[in-house]
Amino acid sequence: MNWTKDKSLLLSQICVVFFALLLLGLDLGAYWLAAWFAQLRLMPWQITIALMTTGYLCSVFAWLLLWNLWKLLGNLKREQVFTEENVRCLRRVSWCCVGAASICLVSCVYYLPFLFLAAAAGFMALIVRIVKNVFQQAIAMKSELDLTI
Repeated sequence: MNWTKDKSLLLSQICVVFFALLLLGLDLGAYWLAAWFAQLRLMPWQITIALMTTGYLCSVFAWLLLWNLWKLLGNLKREQVFTEENVRCLRRVSWCCVGAASICLVSCVYYLPFLFLAAAAGFMALIVRIVKNVFQQAIAMKSELDLTI
């Protein structure tokens, strides 16, 4: 199988759609999932509400993140790589990770394992932020090269 950049972009778009469908399923089933988990752990009903609140707050950031990834992939498909719009998309993705990390960090108050999710989301924010900085530097270099030609 000959793997091309178009196939790679298509796979990435399929993954974004897949995660959007998973997120939709989680949003629709949040009540039952939170209630099942709290009952499994013998937690009080207040924890069910807290779990749902955490889930829905993080879901907002996840939807924004997926939308920005979709826009970024669309730009790459149109061969618009080093653009300010892509930098903005990456910046928003990074802030979505920071938002989810913050919510998970606060949620550690009632369920300590959220600390792992907070650390993972924070680490992803760092990685995306570095990639955003690389894109920004590449745009600056491209502009400078365009002026010399």
